[in-house]
Amino acid sequence: MSTATASVRMPSTGITNARLGVWWFMGGELLIFGGLLACYVLMRLRHPEWAEHAEHTIGYIGFGNTLVLLTSSLTIVSAFKAADNGQFKKSANLCWVTVGLGVLFLAVKSFEYSHEIHAGFTPTTNLFWSFYFLMTGLHALHIIGGLIAIGIIAKGVAKGRNPQRVELVGLYWHLVDIIWIFLFPLVYVAS
Repeated sequence: MSTATASVRMPSTGITNARLGVWWFMGGELLIFGGLLACYVLMRLRHPEWAEHAEHTIGYIGFGNTLVLLTSSLTIVSAFKAADNGQFKKSANLCWVTVGLGVLFLAVKSFEYSHEIHAGFTPTTNLFWSFYFLMTGLHALHIIGGLIAIGIIAKGVAKGRNPQRVELVGLYWHLVDIIWIFLFPLVYVAS
């Protein structure tokens, strides 16, 4: 058994305690975002004028940020593969690349927020913009949390400590990416 997958397994499921805990946590996050997205879709169906509001989002920036997050998914998967093969320094470096891509996403999102607020679109402008800022802002908070976790794990794995945690934080990071894959078309493309 490799060091990256060594952990206590539940006899009833064969799943490690850590992985089970992450899946439970992610299930809760999916309920939060699922409820929010369902509310958004139901409101969108009742308000066709939201298409006009959505035209003011910057679609190419949203698309660019989608590419950034998808690339960060690739780097965290590569970090896990390196950790699983005992290449701890490489794994840590790939974790830091993932952090860098996450910071790039946040920087672009900050520019986008600044542009929209300067154009007069704020959370109090109308219901569309309230949903927009709530959903993308909550997503950004999840990215910040993920970046902190990846950074902490990168420091440990560089020293060969707890390399199995790269997989666990990678699962969370994929959730953040998947949520964005739903947010992007609903908010930017569906105009």
